[in-house]
Amino acid sequence: MMLVIPAIDLKDGKCVRLYQGDYGRVTIYGDDPVSQARRFVAEGAEKLHVVDLSGAKEGRAVHFDLVVEIAKAVNIPVEVGGGIRDLETIERYLSCGVHQVILGTVACRNPELVREAASRFPGGILVSLDVRGERVAVSGWTEAEDLHYLELAQKLEDSGVAGLIFTEIERDGTQEGVYTERLEKLLSVVSLPVVLAGGVATIEDIRRLKPLEEMGLFGVIVGRALYEGTLDLREALRIARG
Repeated sequence: MMLVIPAIDLKDGKCVRLYQGDYGRVTIYGDDPVSQARRFVAEGAEKLHVVDLSGAKEGRAVHFDLVVEIAKAVNIPVEVGGGIRDLETIERYLSCGVHQVILGTVACRNPELVREAASRFPGGILVSLDVRGERVAVSGWTEAEDLHYLELAQKLEDSGVAGLIFTEIERDGTQEGVYTERLEKLLSVVSLPVVLAGGVATIEDIRRLKPLEEMGLFGVIVGRALYEGTLDLREALRIARG
């Protein structure tokens, strides 16, 4: 069953969405992320994707307390990413009710830490492949690495991580619809579960992605389309469940 995972992006304590990862193009959707999380659960969500945008940019867990509050307020798994660069922060999150931690920058710059974390916390570590073009971006998408996303994905294949989150930055927050060519290439070279983030606009995107479940697409993260009302979460969940 393909998951549809609502996203809650945090900046300055508020629910926001960026356009193509641009911190200068922010839309605020509410000042109570905990209530928003509860609303998603009430609509049937089975998992939540939380990103500390401030943390991603600063390289530390800026919204740690708020993320933990969200995790404790709902009865479904919560995954969190953004600014998580060391084992201590990973352990703090996982010991406070967060289900999985998402690593991004360190997967490029400190792959041994990823392996150690995956070994120490089985099932608790995800890696985010954030891609601009075909190259990986880090530090809250503000810096580019000279590393092809498929190369990084293959390096992670035997790392022990629980799965990959694949984000096409050019599509994130745009509601332009999903683009599957790079996603399908990724699914063809890894056996890890993959979750797509970025671009979902309408129910047709969910229908288009559903057949890729057979290739290993585990889920899709949806943000702006839910906040703008162009996608109904209950309907998306119904189609994803088949």
